[in-house]
Amino acid sequence: MGLDFMLDENVIALRVKQIIAEQALVDVADVREDMTLEDLDLDSLGLIECIFGIEEAFDVAVPFNANNPDESGFDISSVGAIIRQVEGLISQQAV
Repeated sequence: MGLDFMLDENVIALRVKQIIAEQALVDVADVREDMTLEDLDLDSLGLIECIFGIEEAFDVAVPFNANNPDESGFDISSVGAIIRQVEGLISQQAV
């Protein structure tokens, strides 16, 4: 997967939504950026699986602490927030 591909925000957003949809057991078309993980009925285990999926899909290290999610510096307040965080991680990796 080339860097140009990785920097395409639409591709990133779609892949993050696919990862979240897979864990939430919903169709990716039903995942909107304004949704929270609670809206998708994702529990803490589902969240951890999403984090692992994101790390694997984008070859990034997500700064997330499952024991203290509010202090980890990775915004999980909505699907859109997660996408923006992943875009930031990929951009940092590119420099």
